[in-house]
Amino acid sequence: MELTKLEYAIGVVQDFLPQIGRVIVVENVELAVFRTSTGAIYAVENRNPHPKGGPLAEGMVSGYYLYDPLYDWKIDLRTGEVQAPDHGKVATFPVTLDGQTVKVSL
Repeated sequence: MELTKLEYAIGVVQDFLPQIGRVIVVENVELAVFRTSTGAIYAVENRNPHPKGGPLAEGMVSGYYLYDPLYDWKIDLRTGEVQAPDHGKVATFPVTLDGQTVKVSL
Protein backbone atom coordinates (compact mmCIF):
# COMPACT_ATOMS: atom_id res chain seq x y z
CA MET A 1 0.00 0.00 0.00
CA GLU A 2 1.42 3.36 -1.04
CA LEU A 3 0.96 6.31 1.31
CA THR A 4 0.04 9.63 -0.25
CA LYS A 5 1.83 12.71 1.04
CA LEU A 6 -0.37 15.73 1.48
CA GLU A 7 0.95 19.22 0.89
CA TYR A 8 -0.04 22.07 3.24
CA ALA A 9 0.49 25.81 2.83
CA ILE A 10 2.14 27.08 6.02
CA GLY A 11 2.76 30.74 5.15
CA VAL A 12 4.72 32.97 2.83
CA VAL A 13 8.50 33.33 2.64
CA GLN A 14 8.44 36.62 4.58
CA ASP A 15 6.79 34.83 7.54
CA PHE A 16 10.04 32.94 8.17
CA LEU A 17 12.86 35.18 9.35
CA PRO A 18 16.39 34.06 8.44
CA GLN A 19 18.03 31.85 11.07
CA ILE A 20 15.02 32.05 13.44
CA GLY A 21 12.83 29.01 14.09
CA ARG A 22 9.06 29.13 13.94
CA VAL A 23 6.64 26.53 15.31
CA ILE A 24 3.89 25.44 12.91
CA VAL A 25 1.33 22.72 13.70
CA VAL A 26 0.00 20.73 10.73
CA GLU A 27 -2.33 17.76 11.20
CA ASN A 28 -1.29 17.43 14.87
CA VAL A 29 2.40 17.37 13.92
CA GLU A 30 4.44 20.14 15.53
CA LEU A 31 7.09 21.38 13.14
CA ALA A 32 10.07 23.66 13.62
CA VAL A 33 10.53 25.62 10.40
CA PHE A 34 13.79 27.42 9.63
CA ARG A 35 14.96 29.72 6.84
CA THR A 36 18.73 29.76 6.36
CA SER A 37 20.78 32.85 5.56
CA THR A 38 20.80 31.69 1.92
CA GLY A 39 16.98 31.61 1.83
CA ALA A 40 16.47 27.84 1.91
CA ILE A 41 13.56 26.72 4.10
CA TYR A 42 13.54 23.47 6.09
CA ALA A 43 10.97 21.78 8.31
CA VAL A 44 11.81 19.26 11.02
CA GLU A 45 9.75 17.75 13.79
CA ASN A 46 9.94 20.10 16.78
CA ARG A 47 11.23 17.29 18.99
CA ASN A 48 14.83 16.92 19.99
CA PRO A 49 16.23 13.42 19.32
CA HIS A 50 18.14 13.61 22.63
CA PRO A 51 16.86 10.95 25.10
CA LYS A 52 15.47 13.73 27.32
CA GLY A 53 13.73 15.40 24.36
CA GLY A 54 12.86 19.06 24.17
CA PRO A 55 11.94 21.60 21.47
CA LEU A 56 14.11 22.49 18.49
CA ALA A 57 12.43 25.69 17.24
CA GLU A 58 14.44 27.81 19.68
CA GLY A 59 17.75 26.51 18.35
CA MET A 60 20.37 28.53 16.49
CA VAL A 61 20.95 28.09 12.75
CA SER A 62 24.36 28.39 11.12
CA GLY A 63 24.57 27.43 7.47
CA TYR A 64 22.53 24.22 7.09
CA TYR A 65 23.00 23.21 10.71
CA LEU A 66 20.73 23.63 13.69
CA TYR A 67 22.26 23.79 17.16
CA ASP A 68 19.62 22.59 19.57
CA PRO A 69 18.91 24.94 22.48
CA LEU A 70 19.22 22.41 25.32
CA TYR A 71 22.12 20.08 24.53
CA ASP A 72 23.95 21.94 21.72
CA TRP A 73 23.63 18.96 19.41
CA LYS A 74 24.45 19.84 15.80
CA ILE A 75 21.68 18.68 13.45
CA ASP A 76 21.79 18.80 9.64
CA LEU A 77 18.54 20.47 8.52
CA ARG A 78 18.76 18.76 5.12
CA THR A 79 18.84 15.18 6.45
CA GLY A 80 17.88 15.40 10.12
CA GLU A 81 21.10 13.58 11.08
CA VAL A 82 22.75 14.51 14.36
CA GLN A 83 26.46 15.14 13.81
CA ALA A 84 29.23 13.27 15.64
CA PRO A 85 30.17 12.81 18.41
CA ASP A 86 26.43 12.69 19.20
CA HIS A 87 24.02 10.48 17.30
CA GLY A 88 20.36 10.36 16.40
CA LYS A 89 18.00 11.68 13.80
CA VAL A 90 15.08 14.08 13.69
CA ALA A 91 12.20 13.67 11.24
CA THR A 92 12.40 16.03 8.26
CA PHE A 93 9.58 17.12 5.96
CA PRO A 94 9.88 18.29 2.34
CA VAL A 95 9.33 22.02 1.81
CA THR A 96 8.47 23.57 -1.55
CA LEU A 97 7.77 27.09 -2.74
CA ASP A 98 4.81 27.99 -4.92
CA GLY A 99 5.67 31.57 -5.76
CA GLN A 100 6.01 33.10 -2.28
CA THR A 101 3.81 30.45 -0.62
CA VAL A 102 5.69 27.95 1.55
CA LYS A 103 4.30 24.42 1.48
CA VAL A 104 5.25 21.38 3.55
CA SER A 105 4.48 17.74 2.75
CA LEU A 106 3.40 15.27 5.42
